[in-house]
Amino acid sequence: MTSTNNIKKKLIEVAIPLEAISAGSSYEKMPGIGPHPRGIHHWWARRPHVACRSFLFAQLVDDPSSDPAQFSTEEAQQVERNRLFNIIERLSDWKNSHDEELFREARVEILRSCNGTLPSVYDPFSGGFSITSEAQRLGLPAHGSDLNPVAVMIGKAMIEIPPRFQGLKPVHPGPSDRNHYRHAEGLAEDVTYYGERVRQRAVERIGQLYPKVDLPKELGGQKATVIAWIWARTVPSPDPAFSNVRVPIASNFVLSTKKGKESWISLEIDKATKTIQYRIRKGGTKAEIDKAKEGTKVGRANFVCPISETAITPEYIKECGLKGELGQTLMAIVADGKGGRIYLPPSQHHEDVAFSQVSEWKPEAEFFQQGLGFRVGNYGMSKWSDLFTQRQIVALNTLGEIIKDVRGEIEVAALAGGMADSEPSLRDGGVGAKAYAEAVSIYLAFGIDRAADFNNSLVRWSSSNEKPMNLFGRQAIPMVWDFAEANILADVVGGFAPATEYQAKCLSRLITDTPGVAWQHDAQSVIYGPDAVISTDPPYYDNIGYADLSDFFYVWLKRSISDVYPDLFSFIQTPKSEELVATPARHGGGKAAEQFFLDGMTKAMRSMALQASAEYPLSIYYAFKQSEIEKDGISSTGWATFIQAIIDAGMYISATWPVRSEQTSRIRGIGSNALASSVVLVCRKRDENAISVSRAEFLRALKRELPAAIAKLQVANIAPADMPQSAIGPGMGVFSHYKTVLESDDSPMSVKTALQLINRELDEYLGGIQGEFDADTRFAITWFEQHGMGKGDYGTANSIATARGISVDSVKHAGIVESAAGKVRILTRDELDEDWDPEEDRHLTVWECLQHLVGRHEKDGISHDTAVLLKKISTQAEAVKDLAYCLYDISANKRKDAKEATAYNALIADWTELTKAAAAIHDTSGDRQIRLDI
Repeated sequence: MTSTNNIKKKLIEVAIPLEAISAGSSYEKMPGIGPHPRGIHHWWARRPHVACRSFLFAQLVDDPSSDPAQFSTEEAQQVERNRLFNIIERLSDWKNSHDEELFREARVEILRSCNGTLPSVYDPFSGGFSITSEAQRLGLPAHGSDLNPVAVMIGKAMIEIPPRFQGLKPVHPGPSDRNHYRHAEGLAEDVTYYGERVRQRAVERIGQLYPKVDLPKELGGQKATVIAWIWARTVPSPDPAFSNVRVPIASNFVLSTKKGKESWISLEIDKATKTIQYRIRKGGTKAEIDKAKEGTKVGRANFVCPISETAITPEYIKECGLKGELGQTLMAIVADGKGGRIYLPPSQHHEDVAFSQVSEWKPEAEFFQQGLGFRVGNYGMSKWSDLFTQRQIVALNTLGEIIKDVRGEIEVAALAGGMADSEPSLRDGGVGAKAYAEAVSIYLAFGIDRAADFNNSLVRWSSSNEKPMNLFGRQAIPMVWDFAEANILADVVGGFAPATEYQAKCLSRLITDTPGVAWQHDAQSVIYGPDAVISTDPPYYDNIGYADLSDFFYVWLKRSISDVYPDLFSFIQTPKSEELVATPARHGGGKAAEQFFLDGMTKAMRSMALQASAEYPLSIYYAFKQSEIEKDGISSTGWATFIQAIIDAGMYISATWPVRSEQTSRIRGIGSNALASSVVLVCRKRDENAISVSRAEFLRALKRELPAAIAKLQVANIAPADMPQSAIGPGMGVFSHYKTVLESDDSPMSVKTALQLINRELDEYLGGIQGEFDADTRFAITWFEQHGMGKGDYGTANSIATARGISVDSVKHAGIVESAAGKVRILTRDELDEDWDPEEDRHLTVWECLQHLVGRHEKDGISHDTAVLLKKISTQAEAVKDLAYCLYDISANKRKDAKEATAYNALIADWTELTKAAAAIHDTSGDRQIRLDI
């Protein structure tokens, strides 16, 4: 990768429709949006597919400023930019994921900017293969690699295998679903068909382990299919008088919270016989149900013995676990009824059956008990087999054995259907009957993994949805005290056949016109092809222990398909020592882990910089932990270490784009460890002749260049919450263009220090905005910063007003404050005049305009009335937007008022749409009747 002044700037380096990408990313994370590539196999912290394809498009397409001959003015450039934005906005809509006309249009634009040749995209940290699968959807040759064999298998299943068999009819002997097959639709149909075949074989072998349940006479007296068994862990009572009684440690006794169908478990205690009976209760008072929600829990890992009321401490539970004295008892049975779920008391027969068979094989590999997010090791669990019940191990192992048998049937059916000779195998590039049978078996093995996610002893029962919830709802393996065991052989959530059917639907929606390659390699030494376009999503410092978590799936995949890809499954577990994650327990402490991450990531980034095409920037994703942001802001250790690796690799950062991929209705609590937002860094190789400068010279350059860059970000309506990350781009662009920035003692300035200086300049810029507002608004800003909406002394208020050349009476006359009895306070939005009209106000202030607009937006969102109000204050609109940025900064960072900050952030997030709506309004006069410009 060489540096040259003749390189054209790409759209991603100048401007993108960030709001549309964030909105599309949030939508994609919502449940119930239909089949999605992530349904093929679980992976942790995937990047949203709409974001991947949008950023890839912007990474490849020229910015109009790169062609001054055709776009000679800024106005002309912006018109062309808006046209390209329109394409990105449509790419960002998940509902357009199968609009092949849209993707053809996108390919035409890419070809125009790439000299008529579609470049190859490489991702050396492929993980869930979101980036490469979206490169493939755009028609680009896709290449992905990862050190983790589970990730590589996901990649093969998503980008490598489907194109080999695209457009083929299914080979199964049953009736076909359709006459014409496109992409991987035929392959997907075979996965569904043979998934059911595997289930049927499993029922023949182990169906007796999953018996039906007898319904009571009042419910028909027939047999019903069991959906799930609800278990609680048990320990011997710590009371010596009842030490021979195993008592439940359950965090919840509620089975259903649906209105009119409330059901819960009650305990009947007989101290004389030292027995506990579990009964099913329906309805009940609020107090009874609230009590049931507590189970036997009285605090974090603190329980109480239901017989003696003796405390069961965390220490006691851990001691029992280490001694192997943690047991389980059946509390309830959930059956499928005509009117919905039927909750039944436990049956001794059902409990006995669950332990009636032992598997000859089980996953005995040990997991790393100090891995990131692991908690179960504290309770005596050390092997993967410890996470499953005896019956679950039998079922999962049996399914794996049957898949091997069924693979031969698939090959025979493929040959009978006219497919080419059996050889070579899938791993050798085969496209014949043998390779096809192996391909189907891989997706069936993925079905076992999906079923295992719902069939382990750490699965919670959701009383609101009345179904089991999979273990990996987050990136950890937490302890669960009461759990749901799904009926893996039934057509229920957690069942094997529904798992393969859903995976097949996801598979059928892939676009397979372009070949892809997935292979195992570490990112530090991987060899890219010529003119590589690199877009990647590396590990996030210490957020997720991918290797430790993925062993949960690896042990089952190894059992069922290790002979298909023996090289990937030649080890007992996934590679750990080379994984680029800062795990203190693995590397001997926090400092050593940080250095390991920095060294490895720098080497990986340097390899990218050396091999990437000079024609295109690199795009690199980074995701924050919310707790990092709350603690250290944008200078957090993980973030700073990551950027340091990029700069040490010889690259500079030209832009940063934060993407909010969480659902917009969700407000994260302080201290949450969830990945709140991703930042896409846009990088190029630094000039080899770059010079070193002093700290003072860097600060002068920062003050000279950063304000204009921030102003452009505001014009682009970057949400205030995203401004700190967005400002990093131009700020680090200044810093990283230099060879080094030298401190007063000639030591190189750290990235963490540079980030803090950039943040300080951002604060000064936002504070400087205040001088451009009217005096009443400047008074209100200062008062709000000091007192919020609370009262303060008149004398203090008078001093603030006098310093601004006005009086408190002026601010009161403007309708901003209340002044009485020697106290002053700002009026809340609810207290403002409902009949206020900016066109009639003779003492108009920016403060009042913003508060009325925020109030209307909080109430109605992007509505007719909100747009009318914005139209009426159009002469003040830019100042109103500036004030929203300013008040967000005060609310979020100084007053720590999340609710108030959210209100300003939401307004700016919708600013573009509001502006469009306001522009369409022709007249605001009269009785609020308006007409639109059509």
